[in-house]
Formats: sequence, structure tokens, C-alpha cells
Amino acid sequence: MPTVNKPSPSKDPLANKRAFQNTLAKWFGKEGKAYPWRETTEPWAILVSEIMLQQTQVATVLGSNEDGSGGHYKRFMALYPTPRSMAEATEQEILKAWEGLGYYRRARNLHAAAKAITRDHNGRFPEKFEQIRALPGIGPYTAGAVASFAYNEPQAIVDANVARVFSRLFDFQERIDTTTGNKQIWQWAQELLPDKNPRIHNSALMELGQTYCSNKSPDCAHCPVSQFCQCQEPSSLPQKKSAVKTTRIDEFAIFATDSHGRVLLQKQAQGNRREGMWHIPRRDHEQTLDLALSLKTTYAITRYHVTLRIYASHSDQTDSQDHETWHPIENLEHLPMPSPDRRALESLISSVG
Repeated sequence: MPTVNKPSPSKDPLANKRAFQNTLAKWFGKEGKAYPWRETTEPWAILVSEIMLQQTQVATVLGSNEDGSGGHYKRFMALYPTPRSMAEATEQEILKAWEGLGYYRRARNLHAAAKAITRDHNGRFPEKFEQIRALPGIGPYTAGAVASFAYNEPQAIVDANVARVFSRLFDFQERIDTTTGNKQIWQWAQELLPDKNPRIHNSALMELGQTYCSNKSPDCAHCPVSQFCQCQEPSSLPQKKSAVKTTRIDEFAIFATDSHGRVLLQKQAQGNRREGMWHIPRRDHEQTLDLALSLKTTYAITRYHVTLRIYASHSDQTDSQDHETWHPIENLEHLPMPSPDRRALESLISSVG
């Protein structure tokens, strides 16, 4: 059984469920942020936001302006306002629209869901949790979030922010990333979920985890639900498996051009995390020894810190390999490309005039 410190009755959220729910909702009504996806009950718009927000910060999804103008979310919704519009697009078009958000499998999952909605539901977004959960690439959290936020269906949701809030509220001393720990967090989320306005309740829990109950700097003195919290050392919770250490790796690539104003690019093969994306061709280090270094840059991806060295090469020095194609420079802006490669290619092209 998971270790849960026995709470004082006055601080137990479960013993004071209505008071906890009301306090949380009242605070959110005053301080909750007005994100674009909170200003709508359109399920497709909410699904897009939920998929984008997986492993990506709100600021990145929104862009430079808090109202989302000019950001990834607004641009993507302008291109694909309905499931049918996305279902009819090609994967290359969608990957290009997703560029800059990373984790491109999410875009392919969203594409598959759009096709299923168009094919199996005649383009109408399903209304029940079980139907949403049955869409390809949609897990229990995402299905619950859409059902809750779009239809106000009483579905508990647990993301990283919500899990952190509950681990501290109940002073949960077990790891939350185990089957038992995860089950306990979801149980608390379900038990504290109100039947009335679960949309507000779930949004408030997520907001609380993003603000007062943040990972690195919890502000317990001003937390709106501190009277229900049993945690004495919030910075020590939640308990998780130790983070994987960053691995440093080197990559070598060629910036190959020809006399026709074309650049050689390589398309990521099926099964690769960036499947379908175009990038600067990688080579073994030995294949670049006789070439001049044009650019050295770094980027991070998951647990890797990559140093990328790119060497100048001309068509008569270059043997193209599998999945490699010559592209006119003026067409590059239309191709889906990982952000590190896009930035490097723009720098290289500008340096040669």
C-alpha cells in the first residue's frame, strides 16, 4: 500500500471536499489566465491545444503574446480549423505547420485522430469520453481533458501539474511514476472532482500547479488552498525516479550545394522520431575529414545535448545517399524541417550570399 501520512481532519481535502472545491473555484475565477483554449468549448480546438501542450510549455504554444496572436496555436488553428480540414491535408503540410513544436509524433497522432473523426463520425467530434478515448493516439488524460473542457463531463484529469498538487496536498511520500503511485493520484483526482462545473475545477488544478504549486518555487504562503495541504516540505515532492543524465553526442553533416542553386537534404526515414522531416544530411566523421568546417552549433533533444558540425561540400564532392534529394533554395521554406536544421541552414545560406 502507498505511504500516505494520516491527515489532520481540518486539513484533509476529502473530509472538507465542498470547501476545497469552492475555495479552488473562487480563486480560479479571480486569477485564472485567459488562454485561447479556455475561451472556447469547441472540442477540436481543445484537442489541438492539449496535444500541443504535451511536453511543450504554454509560452511556446502561445508565442510572444499571451493572447496567442502570432503563436503556434493560433497559426495552426487558422490552417486546420476543423478535423476534416486536417484530415484532407498531407503529412508534409502538417509537419510543416507543426514546425518549432518538436515531438512530431504528436502531429501524426493528431492527423490520425482527424482522419478517424472524418471517417467514422462524419466530421463531427464525438461527445462521449469512451468515443474520444477510442480515437487513435488519444490517451486517458487527453480524452478526459476534452470531455471535461468541451462538454463539462465529470472526468478527472491528471497531468504533471495536477499530480504535483495532489502529492503535496496529501503529503504523498511514494513515487508517483509507479503503477501504484499513479493509481493513487488518479483516485484522489476522481474523489475530489465535483459533478458541477468540472471544467472549472480541472482548469483550476492545472493553473495551481503552474503557479503557486510550481515545481521549483512553490509559494505556500499565498497558496489559495494552503489550509487543505498537509505537506511540510513541498520542494521534496513529488517523489519520482531520478532524472536521466544528459548525454553529450556529436553529429557531423554536410552543406552540399550545386551550380543550379540547389541544396542536398535528407528525409528522415520511417520509424525515426522526426519521420517525414527534411534535414541537413548527416555523415560519419571520417566522411568529413577533407571538408572545410562551415558551422558549429548545438541543440538539445530529450536527454541529449548535441554538437552539430556542418562541412561545406559541392555536388562534385558529394555522393547522395538513401532518402536524399536536391532542393532549390527558394523551395526550402515550404519543407518541414527540425528547428535546429532550419536555423543552421538559414545561417549557412546567408553566409554564402
